[in-house]
Amino acid sequence: MDTSKIRVGISQGDINGVSYEVIIKSLTDPRILDYCTPVVYGSPKVGAYHRKALNINNFSFNNIKNAIEANPKRVNIVDCLDDNIRVELGKSTPMAGEASAMSLGTAVNDLKQGVIDVIVTAPINKLNIQSEKFPFRGHTEYLAHHFEANDVIMLMVSDLMKVAVVTGHVSLADVPGLLSVDMLVGKLRLLNSTLIRDFGIIKPRIAVLGLNPHCGEEGLIGNEEKDIIQPAFDKARGENIMALGPFPADGFFGSDSFSKFDAILAMYHDQGLSPFKALAFDSGVNFTAGLPVVRTSPAHGTAFEIAGQGIASPDPFRNAIYLACDIFNNRKEYDDLVSGSVDGEELSAQ
Repeated sequence: MDTSKIRVGISQGDINGVSYEVIIKSLTDPRILDYCTPVVYGSPKVGAYHRKALNINNFSFNNIKNAIEANPKRVNIVDCLDDNIRVELGKSTPMAGEASAMSLGTAVNDLKQGVIDVIVTAPINKLNIQSEKFPFRGHTEYLAHHFEANDVIMLMVSDLMKVAVVTGHVSLADVPGLLSVDMLVGKLRLLNSTLIRDFGIIKPRIAVLGLNPHCGEEGLIGNEEKDIIQPAFDKARGENIMALGPFPADGFFGSDSFSKFDAILAMYHDQGLSPFKALAFDSGVNFTAGLPVVRTSPAHGTAFEIAGQGIASPDPFRNAIYLACDIFNNRKEYDDLVSGSVDGEELSAQ
């Protein structure tokens, strides 16, 4: 395998959704092969089914047994599924869930072994993938477990904004009880460091949203802002983290205040993702900060309702590929600088 280009592993996601459509459409762009070597973990049979269903004639996979055989001039696919796999467009099936887990597990194993450099995950169905082998609420939790990450954060990325969430895939009723000063400071540390290391922002400005409407109105609607968020600010600022707020979420997004910050930290999933997807659904990428490896995905789901219709946009998935490569390069450059060397040479003392 040619190791001069970044080797991008792609897990297939749910075979009954739009995953193969956005994968194939993204990889028909000839610029991709100038930038990286794609390795899809899935099934040539499933890929052929979707290509025929979508009437895409100017594309083909290079079938390989393992990622080591990847051709840097082709779009490669590792066959890691049973030949009896069956596609049922638009349906959530146990077979599709099992196939999602198999693809993801194979790609993650290769990532651990260094056979691929980064991973881009196509959307899964969080219900049909559940099993004894996959007792996780999503990709984020699965990857945090397998790479033994102490803390991770979901960071939604677009040219318009970057939005992170303190609490991820948890019930809204559980959110207040999960918040604490230490937890919030930890998320601010992680977000600050990923903005510096992975995105090359020297002194990030982070906006923090309140939990309650109108930030609690001085305790009239809630006390989390006074009891948790403000003390977390004080502690974070003592560590030279430029965190500002808390801001009421409705006015913050409605007044275009988000454009003045490098990133936004929301208290819970929908508080951050709803405005993000309203403004950047057609281009957004999900990046898991805090992992020792680079993982991105498109900021959309399986979209069963439009599967096989040929109308799914490949832009978020293509952006996910490019972002994974950019972060990989940024991280390497940053780590080289911090260690005092560039291209293996010691930095001058001058």
